[in-house]
Amino acid sequence: MDLIAVRTFVAVAEAGQFQVAAAELAITQQAVSKRVAALERDLGVPLFTRTPRGSRLTIDGQAFLPHARALLAAAERAAASVRPGRRPLRVDVIGRRLSMAGVLRDFHRAHPEIDLDVVTLFHVDADAAATAIRSGAIDASFRCVTMPGSTLPDGVEATPVFDEPLHLFTGPAHQFAKARAVTPAQLSGHRIWMPGNVPGTEWSAYYDALAAEFGLAIDAIGPDFGVEGLLDTIAESSTIATFLSEQTPLVWPAVHDLRRIPLRDPTPVYPHSLLWHADNPHPALTVLRAYLASRPSGRLDTEVWTPAWALRSHPRGERARP
Repeated sequence: MDLIAVRTFVAVAEAGQFQVAAAELAITQQAVSKRVAALERDLGVPLFTRTPRGSRLTIDGQAFLPHARALLAAAERAAASVRPGRRPLRVDVIGRRLSMAGVLRDFHRAHPEIDLDVVTLFHVDADAAATAIRSGAIDASFRCVTMPGSTLPDGVEATPVFDEPLHLFTGPAHQFAKARAVTPAQLSGHRIWMPGNVPGTEWSAYYDALAAEFGLAIDAIGPDFGVEGLLDTIAESSTIATFLSEQTPLVWPAVHDLRRIPLRDPTPVYPHSLLWHADNPHPALTVLRAYLASRPSGRLDTEVWTPAWALRSHPRGERARP
């Protein structure tokens, strides 16, 4: 059904005259007549009867009018759902309990007038996130950019937003539980359990690079029962530890007596970037980018480490290569 003809029908019904409706629609009276006639042919019934004083709805026209108005309202809602600035800004985060999800919550608190749709693509890397951005499935994504052998496609841009320091996480009986800080080299030969490291993901590539650099034994054998199951295991073990960010929001039972121990000399940092399409017109995307640019980048005063392929916002402090 031609929505232009439906809109013309409603205009005539409300004006009571073809001539008045033509003036309101800024078209000729002949064009109005042709549109209404086409709609009547489509429906198979007359919608108006002509009178000396104008036009009057037929019984069928009266029955059709509320549905015609509903059609136009539905069309407007459909258009508004994808109109820049009217639909929610769709942003991808790796996990809803990780640090960048927290940054996005802070953004929402600072700009409650902006509608957000937070999604989790999860088992994808920056390349897959960029594909989703190019297709319009999402507006932006927080990712580690880039993985070995990958490049961002044309039109997709990235800017570093936050370098996230890692901590060692242990139970009270672990060898390093009372240490004020630990170097990555000291962890060589110790079991680091990370059952959430899925092969092919960006965080798995990051931790593979970390393990290769410092001779670590990172165990990704599952099953993965989530953060709570990981904390229970760490709390009871004297040999198993894991890596977590100092920004990861966690609550655990007091009896667990878990410890976060800073990593130093160098401090491994997970480099987060924002990806978006250069041609995306959503006004909230501009607000999000400005908000992120106003935040501290997480730069540390100590020596830091990231994989050589990772995009970062400031000069690298990687450990010197032999």
